[in-house]
Amino acid sequence: MMQALPADTHPVMGGSLAPPTGVKALNFSPGPTSLAAEVEAEIKALFDAERMCSMYLSHRSPEFLDILASAVQRCRTAMDIPDRYEILFMHGGGHGQFAAVPLNLCPNGDEKATYLVNGTWSKRALSEASKYCRPVVVSSEHPDGTFTHNPSFDHLDPESRYVYLCSNETVNGIEMHRLPKLDIKAPLVVDASSDFSTKPIDWEGCNVGVLYACASKNIGHPGVTLCVIRKDLLGVPSKHCPGVLCYSTNARESNLWNTIPTFNVEVVNIYLQWMIAQGGVREMERRSMAKSAMVYDLIDRSNQFYATPIADPSIRSRMNVPFEVAGGDEEATRAFLIQGWERGIVGLRTLTPFGVGKYLRASLYNGVSEQQVKVLVSFMADFMQRRRHAPSATPND
Repeated sequence: MMQALPADTHPVMGGSLAPPTGVKALNFSPGPTSLAAEVEAEIKALFDAERMCSMYLSHRSPEFLDILASAVQRCRTAMDIPDRYEILFMHGGGHGQFAAVPLNLCPNGDEKATYLVNGTWSKRALSEASKYCRPVVVSSEHPDGTFTHNPSFDHLDPESRYVYLCSNETVNGIEMHRLPKLDIKAPLVVDASSDFSTKPIDWEGCNVGVLYACASKNIGHPGVTLCVIRKDLLGVPSKHCPGVLCYSTNARESNLWNTIPTFNVEVVNIYLQWMIAQGGVREMERRSMAKSAMVYDLIDRSNQFYATPIADPSIRSRMNVPFEVAGGDEEATRAFLIQGWERGIVGLRTLTPFGVGKYLRASLYNGVSEQQVKVLVSFMADFMQRRRHAPSATPND
């Protein structure tokens, strides 16, 4: 459950991501997050290059059209996206897609659509979609508002226009490591904002109709949302669907119906180039598994000094690891955050639209290296040992 922010003047308690002067930040924020170091270096070089930086390019210039074509092709290559899917770069983030999905797939506004609710963001998507379709809700929410498992995928309503799910719930720490193969014909709509590019997708085998991902977790920074739409689903939007959210309009205009965020698209292009060079999506998955295993292994071996709400390893998120310190003890948690901040470890406690959660979170996106996770885990182990041997320690010991 979410709690009010305590009255505390220390920067880290207010969600600050700026460690002490001279200390390099290791950003474990749930997003926006840091870019991979090589990607960041290449982006900086854009401003020193002889050609005009994409931040200033006309979206219809031949120079930018080359960047756009490259970004689309690299996305298709990196994620093995079949030709029968359109790739769009859209505005509005995930919240825009909460509305865009029913506005594009439910033209009359009264069609059924099944919503598999397994956490905060799928629940929020449901709320927005209820304005534009008739949701059928299948939820795993507990009476106290928490989520610790996925809802059932069986016996879904066969009249559904689509089945919606969030493949990684950042707040709740629940991930579908592989998309489900459902027993109804309705296409799958996937919010993959926080796990896109970190694992393979069986596009046709899982009957994916629409998949979208905000760039600011794993493939770029805020301001552009990647949308992958199966082409047979184009052409039937609601008459109330605005052009900026309309898949058909944006596909017909080849991503240029209005001014596309040019610089953001080039960042995605650079990120995908880096990802392919690193070994592609399977290497990203290997790294995600290795990074998350380091954190979960420490938590599970801590004899409850650290605890995570998700007991089932098969659905534990590789992207976002929620954990509490010393049973949620406020003084121990404050000491943990301050001492981590002093070492540059930031982003474990951030403010959300819902306040401050019970759990801290370590977010392990593509831009977080295995070495950075080792630093985090080493600090966690060291803090645990010191607290156990000095139970009366003060917050800044």
